[in-house]
Amino acid sequence: MARVKSDRRETVHCGRCEAHAFTAARACGHYDGTLRASVLELKRQPHVGRRLAALMYETQQREPLLGADLIAPVPLHSARECERGFNQALVLAIALQRLSHLPLAEHVLVRQVQTTMHRAGMDAKARGQSVADAFTVRHPDVIKGKSILLVDDVLTSGATVSACAAALKEAGAAQVFVLTIARAAAIS
Repeated sequence: MARVKSDRRETVHCGRCEAHAFTAARACGHYDGTLRASVLELKRQPHVGRRLAALMYETQQREPLLGADLIAPVPLHSARECERGFNQALVLAIALQRLSHLPLAEHVLVRQVQTTMHRAGMDAKARGQSVADAFTVRHPDVIKGKSILLVDDVLTSGATVSACAAALKEAGAAQVFVLTIARAAAIS
């Protein structure tokens, strides 16, 4: 009798994300080399190259992310966005939307609290506290009962996307999947 190979990616859990509010998180790769360079360049220039967009789309086409109904970028606080001139998560979300044809919910999630810009020295607990209650949902009718694909550049501790996911779920989202370019090494 031949063995049937099953696609187990839908149920893969790394264990580091179990305490977070999101349903599942996937990254295109590790935060090093070319992906790290791409993330750093994206923070300076609002451009997503074809290869990076294709890599994001390829990652989004796998379970469970494939089940998303719409895309929402992780928002920047308005003061930070004015300072930078753009939101890199929105730039990524637009690039992914063009390939996936999923609706883009650009203004549904809002960052109502400006958090510390440089959180690199913080541990996971401090990162979580720094974004607690930082996000709110503006048009809950748009996300009610939907599976949301939350897009950002890097997943470090998961605190930011978890806070976003908590706000989305509290407003009625059924599931929140996270897609990032890269996943940083775990921090304590």
